[in-house]
Amino acid sequence: MTPEEVGERLVALLTDDSPDAPPGEIVAGLSGGGPGHERAVVDVPVARWWETVGTAKHNGALGCDYFDWLSAVDELDDGFRVVAHLYSTRRRHALLLRTLVPRDNPVIESAVELFPGADWHERETYEMFGITFARHPDLRPLLLPPGFEGNPLRKEFVLASRVAKAWPGAKEPGESEAGTAKRAPMRPPGVPDPNEWGPRAGQVPSAPAARPARSRPAPADRPRRASPPSTAPLEPPADPTDPRPPAGPADARPADGRTADGRPADGRAADGGPVEERPADGRLADGRPAVGRPAEERPAEERPADGRPADGGSAEAPRGEGGD
Repeated sequence: MTPEEVGERLVALLTDDSPDAPPGEIVAGLSGGGPGHERAVVDVPVARWWETVGTAKHNGALGCDYFDWLSAVDELDDGFRVVAHLYSTRRRHALLLRTLVPRDNPVIESAVELFPGADWHERETYEMFGITFARHPDLRPLLLPPGFEGNPLRKEFVLASRVAKAWPGAKEPGESEAGTAKRAPMRPPGVPDPNEWGPRAGQVPSAPAARPARSRPAPADRPRRASPPSTAPLEPPADPTDPRPPAGPADARPADGRTADGRPADGRAADGGPVEERPADGRLADGRPAVGRPAEERPAEERPADGRPADGGSAEAPRGEGGD
């Protein structure tokens, strides 16, 4: 059976048009979880809770023979919503049963007679929410120590541990041994003000008033900062008898593209043509000496290693005593 069919089947079994039927509407729905994980959810009146659990267990089409868990949710003014989860080991489908218990009279019938495994679940719900399970054989606290007052899972229950005693472990962020001021921590829901509730009520000093923020002048009203003194070396005064023009910045160039001494600033010759590039060995591109002297007149270290002149002719062999 699909979850929709399980819900519709249980609603059809519980529908009673007789005038003696308990009031209240029975509604079927689906839980979340997506395809393959959703299950049927049936909401019933609190007066028909025990009947609904028994029908889901004994009906052959439903066969929910396994009791999984039972708990409750505090719905504030609406009351307490009790939820039970059943499962069919034979048909492999699950069922969620829900009912709403009034807050002023939180009483519901116990299901221990149908499912003995519901004993501890109902005892825990009783001490945590204060919901009474009628006809329970041993309804006493399960987890809380003897003499504990209140129901911890009710939303109006005061979380007094932070008020009655110091919180164990590290200090709050911002605290130090010097006792400097810190940002007031936010209290979580259910934690009262220590100055209003607990053993230190009326003894905790009130938080100091917030210090007003300093007013800052508008940008137009701020005084202008004095520029720092220059660390550049002072230039000596110009000599009026010196015919040379005063030296300017190293990268300053006249508007006509020439440097201060008249040379072109773009790497061209004075006549406008390109400057002939010279190789690193002092020769021109055609092999002639860059200084305009014949190869024989240059020092020995400037001559080629093969003994030939720069024009490519054969070098004159030295004449010995036995020569012609």
